Amino acid sequence: MQRLYAFIRRHPTLVDGFWAVILLGFSVMQWDASQTGHGLHHVKAVPVFLGLCTAVALRRRAPEKMLLLVTVLGVAQLVFDISTTPADFAMLVLIYTVAADGARWASRFGLIGGLCAGTLAQLRWHEGPVPTWVQQTVFAVVATVPFVLAWVMGDSVRTRRAYFAQLEERAARLEREREAQSKVAVAGERARIARELHDVVAHNVSVMVVQADGAAYVLDASPDQAKQALETISSTGRQALAEMRRLLGVLRTGDAQESGEYVPQPDVQQIEDLVEQVRVAGLTVDFRIEGTPRPLPSGVELTAYRIVQEALTNTRKHGGPDVGASVRLVYFDDGLGLLVEDDGRGAAHELYQDGGADGQGHGLIGMRERVGMVGGTLDAGPRPGGGFRISALLPLKPAH
Repeated sequence: MQRLYAFIRRHPTLVDGFWAVILLGFSVMQWDASQTGHGLHHVKAVPVFLGLCTAVALRRRAPEKMLLLVTVLGVAQLVFDISTTPADFAMLVLIYTVAADGARWASRFGLIGGLCAGTLAQLRWHEGPVPTWVQQTVFAVVATVPFVLAWVMGDSVRTRRAYFAQLEERAARLEREREAQSKVAVAGERARIARELHDVVAHNVSVMVVQADGAAYVLDASPDQAKQALETISSTGRQALAEMRRLLGVLRTGDAQESGEYVPQPDVQQIEDLVEQVRVAGLTVDFRIEGTPRPLPSGVELTAYRIVQEALTNTRKHGGPDVGASVRLVYFDDGLGLLVEDDGRGAAHELYQDGGADGQGHGLIGMRERVGMVGGTLDAGPRPGGGFRISALLPLKPAH
């Protein structure tokens, strides 16, 4: 059936031609049944109902022209006293067509013609004794109703199509605006992340400078301290190089004023303090650490802290009353795992689909950007049984 419907939608003229052939068949049957009458037996009736059937077949290709053709044929019927045939149903079809798809002038013209057709047919052809004016009026009104209904149905279809087109245009415009907002949010998040990473790298370089000055100062008096300082410089320098490689891939905008002072960014150890602050604010949080804690690259620690911070913020914003959350940090041999869950209402679908372009905080966009910069993976979405879950895996070595 789906193939049949698709074929019909692809070939509307073929469908109209089929109904035109049906009308032609009924007209021919009436022709044979009324040979002794005064109407269809006349040779002039043949081109009339052939033209009416042709108008039905081509109504979608040229509705205005077919309406004019039907009008001319209707006038010919009145002039040559050709009584009505089944092919006259084409008038109703054309009035509906121009009301739904034709130009505005054709729609108005079709309505006027339909209002006149029933009255003219009643005056031109009537059987039996001459009816009174009351009977004529009633018959004319009854004969006009089908034409009016055809026009009303067509105009309703036109209005509905215009309404749907407006909705589609509005949806497309909102989608474009949403994509633009998402791009702006990504650019803003990358700029902010770049500034933070810049501070991390600058802090590491500052540590290297301080350690180098200390090593030079105690080189002769305490070689062991100088050696320890050099080892610190070596490890800090490698870490700074790793952060700089990530920094090179980030577009940084100059919309923020630099203070000239560089301070270390939040790390994993401060997550416990963050959880305690959230608890004081009224949110119940279960915090657990699995594995053996050890020093991590500054970028990984900053990313882990920001993910937990944003996840708990979203829990407070979208979780609803009496919501509880859990934060779990897992130290693997080659990475750090994060799992933040809550049992609240969860965020709406549009807040996390397509990266979390919610047009407001863009929190999930920032998470994905941060995790992507350290070569990790992030999964965010509804939690089975209710609530929301954010799971991240941060490798200790950047992906190549």
